[in-house]
Amino acid sequence: QVQLVESGGGLVQPGGSLRLSCAASGSSFSLYAMGWYRQAPGKQHELVASITTGGSTNYADSVKGRFTISRDNAKNTVYLQMNSLKPEDTAVYYCNAGRRYYSGTNLKDYNYWGQGTQVTVSS
Repeated sequence: QVQLVESGGGLVQPGGSLRLSCAASGSSFSLYAMGWYRQAPGKQHELVASITTGGSTNYADSVKGRFTISRDNAKNTVYLQMNSLKPEDTAVYYCNAGRRYYSGTNLKDYNYWGQGTQVTVSS
């Protein structure tokens, strides 16, 4: 079982920056791929950025060059540095932890979500 707690959201002006943090409980954090998702009112849930256990990253086209995902396995924390924020980045941001592996012939698939943190970009 993994519990995720996001923090760092808030109100920021266009062009500003925020850093989101997601603290995970448990001792197996390094075994989980981590991701940040967001959902704006009236829009679909979308993947913003992800980072594998080996540190490879992936970003939505809309945030490439502006957002950076990173992880600190010693602190059981994943971060999302958001720069040059735009009003269209306004959403609730959710942290996700995922792990899939075989135990013998049994596929184990674990997926956990945080409670979300609101990011509002407005002047």
